Amino acid sequence: MKKLIIINGPNLNLLGKREPKIYGANSFEDFFKKLKEKYDNIQLEYYQSNIEGELIDKLHDVGFDYDGVILNAAAYTHTSVGIGDAVKGIETPVIEVHISNVHSREEFRHISYIALNAKGVITGFGLQSYELAIQSFL
Repeated sequence: MKKLIIINGPNLNLLGKREPKIYGANSFEDFFKKLKEKYDNIQLEYYQSNIEGELIDKLHDVGFDYDGVILNAAAYTHTSVGIGDAVKGIETPVIEVHISNVHSREEFRHISYIALNAKGVITGFGLQSYELAIQSFL
């Protein structure tokens, strides 16, 4: 059985409340329950933190034992060399995911410190971006 984890970064705990025109009206917890039901043939876990070091620690924890990481580092994507280095330092393949199309937003969001070491990047498909990432591992 494949073992995948979704790791979400800062402010994604506010999905469903925060800027629904950009991020939609559904909470991630509700979406995750549906994903687990749909993909009951894989072990799917979820972790969220607003703290950069905790995201790095989680990548280290899962980065040698899991079949895949789906990482939405949110704003840290564009600022964190440390998270980029953590992705580079682990063996588990990482798919970088974004709910919005970061390339249609502010210019600073066009930079990713993760993409260079990621297996791939999925951006702009709403919450479906996560499902596309899951499918890429299957």
